[in-house]
Amino acid sequence: MPSSDTDLGERLAARTLELIDLPSESRDEAALAAHVRSLLPDARDLGDTGLLAGPEGARVLLGGHLDTVPAQGNRPGRRDGERVIGLGASDMKGALAVMIELVRDGLPFGALFFGREELPFDESALTPLLARHPLSPELAVMMEPTDNALHAGCLGNVNATWTFTGVSGHSARPWFADNAITRAAAGVTALAAHEPEPHDFDGLEFVEVASVTKIAGGIAMNVIPGEATAHVNYRYAPGRTPEEAEARLQELCAGHGELRIDAHAPSGAIARGPLVDALIAAGDLEVAPKQAWTPVAEFAQAGLAAVNFGPGDPPQAHTRGEEISVAALVRSYRVLERFAETL
Repeated sequence: MPSSDTDLGERLAARTLELIDLPSESRDEAALAAHVRSLLPDARDLGDTGLLAGPEGARVLLGGHLDTVPAQGNRPGRRDGERVIGLGASDMKGALAVMIELVRDGLPFGALFFGREELPFDESALTPLLARHPLSPELAVMMEPTDNALHAGCLGNVNATWTFTGVSGHSARPWFADNAITRAAAGVTALAAHEPEPHDFDGLEFVEVASVTKIAGGIAMNVIPGEATAHVNYRYAPGRTPEEAEARLQELCAGHGELRIDAHAPSGAIARGPLVDALIAAGDLEVAPKQAWTPVAEFAQAGLAAVNFGPGDPPQAHTRGEEISVAALVRSYRVLERFAETL
């Protein structure tokens, strides 16, 4: 085991930088999976770049996704004093480094590595992996960025196409046409008028939001468009069923255009119990609701209690200048090290 936080920090920083420099954008995780297996030779290959390391029957399973979003000129990574900078530093190669070193140091955690987390839910590698290889830990700790707080549960995530239909015509005589972009503008403005909605669930406040994230319309400079489309993203709190969530989004968009649900990732339940309490106590952790979707929902669908805890800083995720502090890496390791003493 490392003799000091300084030694541990150097080791974790070096491992994080090593992982950053291995490309692993979604669907291209094979090289990184092979590298992780070389570091953890006893790891079990679960197929489709999935790996399970650590002792068999571990009570606690650490989870980490191998993939990143596309590069933005931020690979290779670099070390700048007490920060490691580069693609995936915060989301979530710093966490992968912590997982790897915990297993290499012999702590009693299982560690599950998987791909395609950054893609839509229906392309996830985790849900089919859990169906092929049912696991039974008492608690899964998904090491998504939480800035070393414990984030409970997660929002559901609905993606939809909103189509506005008008009548095309000549732009010199727009009164003979019906401008679909104008119809879209009215719908988007009406949706934007709905304030974010706080919802209390199991003692934590989640905020439900619906946003237009893309819009397109028009075929030429001199043609009034007959159709315009928008993409709507809806994040909803635990406690709503998927059917209730889709009905609520239809309600929010009612009276404007036609809404089609394209994809739906359900919300994640809030895990409670002695192991969650022990993890919180191990680091005197702040507890907050997870104001995002994470694979906690997939673990919950598989019947597993799960929480979010990791060293990454959420606002850093997916940014061009993505970074993680060495201190955050060390704290994450030390909290889990103390947690391991209770297992």
